[in-house]
Amino acid sequence: MTTLSRRDALFLAAAVAAAPAARAQGGEPPLSMTWDLTDLYASDAAWEAERKALMAELPKIALYRGRLGESAATLRTALQLVSDLTRRGARLFVYASLKADEDLQVAANQERRQVAVGLFAEFGEATSWINPEVLALGAEKIRGFVAADPGLAKFRFGLEDTLRLAPHTLDAAGEALIAQATQTLSGPQQIRQQLVSSDLPWPEVELKRGKVRLDQQGYTAARSSPDRTERKLVFDRFFGALKTYESTLGASLSTQVQGDIFQAKARKYPSALAAALGGPNIPEGVYRTLVAEANRGLPILHRYFDIRRRMLGLSEMAYFDIYPPLTKLDLKFDVPASRRLTVEAVRPLGPEYGKLFAEASAAKWVHVYPQKGKRTGAYVNGGAYDVHPYMLLNHTDDYEGLSTYAHEWGHAMHTVLAVKHQPYELYGYPTFTAEVASTVNEQLLVSHMLKGVKGRDERLFYLDRVCEMMRSTFFRQTMFAEFELTIHEVAEKGEALSGKRLTEIYLDLLKRYHGPRVTIDPLYGIEWAYIQHFYLNFYVYQYATSVTAASAFAEKILGGGARERDAYLGVLKAGGSDYPVAVLQKAGVDMTGPEPYRAMLTKFSRTLDEMERLIA
Repeated sequence: MTTLSRRDALFLAAAVAAAPAARAQGGEPPLSMTWDLTDLYASDAAWEAERKALMAELPKIALYRGRLGESAATLRTALQLVSDLTRRGARLFVYASLKADEDLQVAANQERRQVAVGLFAEFGEATSWINPEVLALGAEKIRGFVAADPGLAKFRFGLEDTLRLAPHTLDAAGEALIAQATQTLSGPQQIRQQLVSSDLPWPEVELKRGKVRLDQQGYTAARSSPDRTERKLVFDRFFGALKTYESTLGASLSTQVQGDIFQAKARKYPSALAAALGGPNIPEGVYRTLVAEANRGLPILHRYFDIRRRMLGLSEMAYFDIYPPLTKLDLKFDVPASRRLTVEAVRPLGPEYGKLFAEASAAKWVHVYPQKGKRTGAYVNGGAYDVHPYMLLNHTDDYEGLSTYAHEWGHAMHTVLAVKHQPYELYGYPTFTAEVASTVNEQLLVSHMLKGVKGRDERLFYLDRVCEMMRSTFFRQTMFAEFELTIHEVAEKGEALSGKRLTEIYLDLLKRYHGPRVTIDPLYGIEWAYIQHFYLNFYVYQYATSVTAASAFAEKILGGGARERDAYLGVLKAGGSDYPVAVLQKAGVDMTGPEPYRAMLTKFSRTLDEMERLIA
């Protein structure tokens, strides 16, 4: 969970060095502004002791090698051992990751995270023989074991998935080799993160509000300046800084793409896309239908840009005019207010959801405000099954902060409900459904806010939030997805991917998605270097599919009753007990065809109709 597009608006200028104090409202006790990691481990020393204990346990897995076919009981015991050790390892990783993100400048914490990554590489190597051995036993024997031993019921889905992936599973030696390569293959992402977060000399600019250092945080805060000259200056200087390192950043992303292709070939997939979708069993047609339907809907997006141009009073629209708000909302949403409004917004999800949310959001699960060295963006880490999810925010006391608060709590509540209704082996849901939960919360929030509007400008503000969700989460993420698909296909043809070539490809997409009436300086084609999610191997498309599914669910929830609500909650409670496309289909949303996309784009068009009536 992440730090792209809409949530980039959360970052504050680098000058913000300390978090503001909590401000309680209505006599409520102050909410905690930082998380309590002692729920995971009492200290760094306790973490290290557990790591060593886990490492000492790993050799026990090898005791079952060659024995899985002895009996159903032996198979169950071996799988339970692996599950238990995975559970402990995940908890170790959560702690290491959270500690590292509190302050990226603390070397000891960064080293601990690297050790945790290494632990999982060793764990992967220790378990690499299991799937090949299961496949060697054959489907008939495995299914017979599952039928004979009720204790294997929670492992059934995983075993069936292993059988499904037989054509892409290597022998034990091959699986061990892939596991050993995990840390090396993550190198490009780590290099890019280090360069952009720590080593790149970001420029400083003098704006009306003062001097701003245009790193990632400063850029995302300053790009929405009401002064058009300032906006252009911010874009030119920020992307100019990235352009200086175009070759280096291009080499980094190109190496990442080659790593994706290597893994796809190693597992006998026809392409990197097929490999990325194969794990969660998502039909390739879902990805390609998304891209096709987004391109089909571009005239609606271009219409929005023209409305934006008119509302900003511009004779022409430029790419740096995308981010300033169209109307001013003189309301502040600190954390207590954000919590209260989110409680009200999610009431259509019923009493169980509401009660769990009220309890969870009052606990010490969240690191709320920006501070020096803290990782930017927002995410939820739900990897510690036996504890609770943790949330990182960089809260701003505006509507974007409120919206992201609701968004991230959608993720957290997904985890809470999955843990409550599924065993550890089945609670972990894929990204494809994860972003549905968060985006439903966003859509319920904006619907709730629209009910209480007090004037034309306030209504236009919230209608524009709907449009911005369409622009940033559907169209922009699909543009990213099309970029990813293009650069992988270029590399798979054996063609080179230099930084210059990446910029050319991205600039062509920028121009097509924004249309002929939005001016785009060629310099801005370097924006691909700003998007860290390109290092996550076909990840971003799921934001676009998720906002589409979420739009369908939100319409059903707000226009229906208990049946529609419970169908959606069933998605959250299902966790990872079935494939994500099937989970959504059971709840009444089919992402394999164009219908959900076209319904959402019709809603977008209706929203533009209302905006045009209000500004006429």
